Amino acid sequence: MHRRFSLDRTECTRRTFLAGAGAGIFVLGLPGSRPWAQSAQQSVLSGTDISLRIGAGTANFTGRVRPTTVVNEQIPAPLLRLREGETVTLRVSNALPVSSSIHWHGLIVPADMDGVPGLSFEGIPSGGTYVYRFKLNQHGTYWYHSHSRFQEQTGLYGPLVIERRGGERQFADREYVVMLSDWTDTDPERIFAVLKKQSDYFNFRKRTLGEFFDDVREHGWRETRAERRMWGQMRMNPTDVIDVGSHAYTYLMNGVTPANNWTGLFSRGERIRLRFINGSAMSIFDVRIPGMKLTIVAADGQDVEPVSVDEFRISAAETYDVIVEPQDDRAYTIFAQSIDRAGYARGTLAPRAGMEAEIPPLDARSVLGMADMGMMHGHDQGSHGVSSSDSHSEMGHGSSHQEAPAAITHADAEYGPTVDMRAQTVNERLDDPGVGLRDNGRRVLTYADLHSVGGPIDRRVPGREIELHLTGHMERFMWSFNGEKFSEAPPLKFNLGERLRITLVNDSMMTHPIHLHGMWSEIETPAGEFQVRKHTVNVNPAQKISYAVTADAMGRWAYHCHLLYHMEAGMFREVEVAPEGKHREGHE
Repeated sequence: MHRRFSLDRTECTRRTFLAGAGAGIFVLGLPGSRPWAQSAQQSVLSGTDISLRIGAGTANFTGRVRPTTVVNEQIPAPLLRLREGETVTLRVSNALPVSSSIHWHGLIVPADMDGVPGLSFEGIPSGGTYVYRFKLNQHGTYWYHSHSRFQEQTGLYGPLVIERRGGERQFADREYVVMLSDWTDTDPERIFAVLKKQSDYFNFRKRTLGEFFDDVREHGWRETRAERRMWGQMRMNPTDVIDVGSHAYTYLMNGVTPANNWTGLFSRGERIRLRFINGSAMSIFDVRIPGMKLTIVAADGQDVEPVSVDEFRISAAETYDVIVEPQDDRAYTIFAQSIDRAGYARGTLAPRAGMEAEIPPLDARSVLGMADMGMMHGHDQGSHGVSSSDSHSEMGHGSSHQEAPAAITHADAEYGPTVDMRAQTVNERLDDPGVGLRDNGRRVLTYADLHSVGGPIDRRVPGREIELHLTGHMERFMWSFNGEKFSEAPPLKFNLGERLRITLVNDSMMTHPIHLHGMWSEIETPAGEFQVRKHTVNVNPAQKISYAVTADAMGRWAYHCHLLYHMEAGMFREVEVAPEGKHREGHE
């Protein structure tokens, strides 16, 4: 029997209470009129000179008052509403007893304005102030958060909207920011320590003996026993799709719990832009509004050709702009269920305050198939690990086009003590929505549906390729690139001005949102054609995905998984952009 550690448990189904910070409601009117209204707890800051104060506070999301990290005394931090083309000054003071920072996620800024301690600057010391100043050469939906240890998890995150010069391409009568996040009553340091001791502690949805006999009836004794034996030899669990779930988390929408029901008002027939931001530390959400089509018009702040779907997955740090047009005089539920189907964030669109719509039931528990494992070698067994000749029987999600999985090779470092998973074959398709979304009866967004307006920024063919494997050791909760954690890995060196291709190969059973600071990631099809421009690229288990990067930003940049505990456990690299031959020697 596994040892259970004592943690504060938060059930998503219990009645919860909200006090103090976190009742943020963003109500924006007709474009140009700017009739903003917000609650007493949530503010909207605009202009070219803005002051932010990081401090310690308390909040009550679950019936217990807990310590938080706040900006201007609120969670989420204030919505920053800025204008493309303007130069902004953001004066950030730190009233915490420890160093802090703010990173402007997705904004293309000079390296010393990026806000990553140890790379961009030394951090904001206790009692100190750092002045960020940069020109806004982009528009769209972004966010900002701390890059100092676990401060993001304790509340230091907020939405950021840059209005397009000349007005939005897609007209809307009104708009709302919908910021998703995960709150825990438990000290994040405690969660991290538990994950290091028992990485599956938070997985309370493991398969049962009864399910074994159900599978025997459906698939037969031999096939079921072989499949269970395979997972057992790999010492992995097919329900382990995320490391921290609703046992530790209460999921919030604009700082509001499901019970308190964040609400945005509308008039029937209006076009409403919903700016979705996943500001979670460790959560991936699947979002839908039952009874309403969702038209995706932007991804990670970049305009895309409109595409209509029923549902979309939004990984940690991603943003999507969605247009909806409610035709009926009734309430609609905004439903964002976690990838493990153990909890959800929820809000309402309604013509009148106080209205509610039915909350849909959670989907069936997400379960990884052997296709998601890429015939993965198991638990430190090297090239003689477990494999299955028919492991790709579940590959795909309903498409009639079935591409053969691609074989791959691994670096020597991946056979060391920091890696217990290595995929033998990978899925290169962009039209796979991922575990839990295949064949669910709904039209689900994939990267194959996204096409950036205007094409790539740089039309040059990449001159060289860097292949990085997303690696980890599940039992030891160690995460890395190419089997090397950050403290042991040299910087990745980009030559100033070059066009290069980064290819990511996910050797793990986890989904990883990978974020490159300072430069855009322009996702390519398997044939090498431009698809969509993003700042965060979500990589499914056993998936291979490539994107082109133009190294036009001098300096030292962070490159990491945006699941916070994965980043802190080693899935982080430094990228250094310098003129060819001018890179620093060694590794700091």
